Amino acid sequence: MKKTLLSLSALVMLATTACGSGQHNENTSTSEEEVKAESTSDKREGDWIVLFDGSNTDSWKTYNKETLGSAWKTKDGVLYLDSSEKEGRGDLVTKDEYSNFHLKLEWKISDNGNSGIMFMVHEEEQFRHPYVTGPEYQLLDDEGHPDGKNLKHRTGDLYDMIQATEEASNPVGDWNTTEIIVNDGKLTFKLNGVTTVETTMWDDSWKALIAGSKFKNAEHFGIYKKGKIALQDHGNNVFFKNIMIKEL
Repeated sequence: MKKTLLSLSALVMLATTACGSGQHNENTSTSEEEVKAESTSDKREGDWIVLFDGSNTDSWKTYNKETLGSAWKTKDGVLYLDSSEKEGRGDLVTKDEYSNFHLKLEWKISDNGNSGIMFMVHEEEQFRHPYVTGPEYQLLDDEGHPDGKNLKHRTGDLYDMIQATEEASNPVGDWNTTEIIVNDGKLTFKLNGVTTVETTMWDDSWKALIAGSKFKNAEHFGIYKKGKIALQDHGNNVFFKNIMIKEL
């Protein structure tokens, strides 16, 4: 199958996401690992798979729909939700499912905005929203949105379950780099190179976290060991770029 070749500008962007700090570092060199990023038409374990290359949205669709909603748009290499649109709304999900993976992407939120990245999402008509099954990496304007007052609802938190060990988000309107890693039940969140959450999924402590959250009565929440990635439509403009995943 034909591989997707990354442009020089894309390589620079990818190198930026590999920085190990809360600041962008445009001088960071592109690693051999990132150069291997390929399209979803050519998946191999250990390679970076491009889920959004700046224009192609073939890896995505609206949750419980067959196509991508028209409120999700692309411009200048960015996939974004235009919340002014009344039609074509809804959360996005990947067409493929993942179990052990390393997800990496860049995002920014609008003023007073709220969104999230969910994972291990199980898509069925009986589940109206991805959050019914999928845990969430919170994206928020921490200072401008009311949810910022809840210490388990801020950027980099495991939403309503674990507070981030450190706040590392950039100012609203600036790009951030997020990583979500799931490997044999070990869950790690990173924000701009800072590890914000580490925990183990599906064991007794995980069940206790769920029992102490707003999802305590959602019997299918956080139980699936394979699922889709979701980008949330929470009613606010949110922007994503350089979305890639590696199967572990």
